[in-house]
Amino acid sequence: MSGGHKRLEKNIGLMAVFIVIVISLGGLVEILPLIFQDQVRLPAEGVKPYPALQAAGRDIYVREGCYNCHSQMIRPFRSETERYGAFSVAGESVYDRPFQWGSKRTGPDLARVGGRYSDEWHVIHLTNPRNVVPESNMPGYPWLLESTVDPELIQRKLSVLQTLGDPYTDEDVSAAGDAVDGKTEMQALVAYLQGLGLARRNR
Repeated sequence: MSGGHKRLEKNIGLMAVFIVIVISLGGLVEILPLIFQDQVRLPAEGVKPYPALQAAGRDIYVREGCYNCHSQMIRPFRSETERYGAFSVAGESVYDRPFQWGSKRTGPDLARVGGRYSDEWHVIHLTNPRNVVPESNMPGYPWLLESTVDPELIQRKLSVLQTLGDPYTDEDVSAAGDAVDGKTEMQALVAYLQGLGLARRNR
């Protein structure tokens, strides 16, 4: 046994193979059971796929790297639930690819931000955060007021999500382009933020 262990330690290639095997087995033990749990695969009560404008806003949220400073994961601790609301569950994120959980909080968690502020507040905040939070170090995103959403891109996106199993109807897909036509990226991002956490926020 000790001789084999010494050979393993001295052979870097063999050691690398064993490391990959051990990590793969550990990952399978952690991940495989989750695939068969309904609470992970099925949407939580009240959670629905994003309407076209919110789906466009989510893409902007990811594109602009908002997840680098804002998590969308409230932990089951009193200090968190008193500040942010009901703790997060996996079923809230079944329509998120990729999900926006995480632990980085340069800014506050946004999992329950929907409906907490007016659309106007969000526009002012996103244009120049210091207009509403003087001590904020968040960058502004004024270009979102000028850029418009691409209707064709959103229609294709919903069509792809439909094939992946999201419960969009053919009517949802065909109406997606009209739903975002002429809308600014700012309107889309605000719509996305206003929809976050409404299904569970008051539970």
